Amino acid sequence: MEEYAIILDYLPLGYMSEGFGTFKKRPVAQALGKDEFTLLELTPRPDVDLEIHEEVYIGKGKRDKIARINRRLRHNELTATARVELPYVVEEIIKSNEDRFVKFFNEAGPISTRLHQLELLPGIGKKHMWDILKAREEKPFESFEDIKNRVPMLSDPVKLIVRRVLMELDVEGAKRGKRKYNIFTRPPQKRRG
Repeated sequence: MEEYAIILDYLPLGYMSEGFGTFKKRPVAQALGKDEFTLLELTPRPDVDLEIHEEVYIGKGKRDKIARINRRLRHNELTATARVELPYVVEEIIKSNEDRFVKFFNEAGPISTRLHQLELLPGIGKKHMWDILKAREEKPFESFEDIKNRVPMLSDPVKLIVRRVLMELDVEGAKRGKRKYNIFTRPPQKRRG
């Protein structure tokens, strides 16, 4: 269960109804959970306006701005605005939780005899994986900057994690293979039917 979410899009008049060009009169927000990158649809409290990139409390107990968590969303259900904002919000969350993600670089381990968790990050193959493992063996990484300095051939670690999170969230558009593993997100439930 997510405690906090970041608003990706706020629709004060709700979603536009199919074919009629009218709106359902229920305000709705699309948001991203801060802990497990869960895509959510939220109903704000009456007379509350939300801002894109605003952090809201959605945990148990009294919520000041959110009345309800309606449901979990799939990537293809996001509005155009939410899709545009998603990479920026993911990057914001990663940068504000640097210790958590640096810990991933320090503790990631093998998934099987042929695949390591580090290789699930886009752009990391065997060579980069071995460079990271060798560097962290000498001394654990302390920051994203430390990773960049000690593994110079590696592109920006923040961007690598952002790309991986986006890949995990875009279930419908994702290629299979390495996509079947979720490192940073909770996989969506299988649809019944």
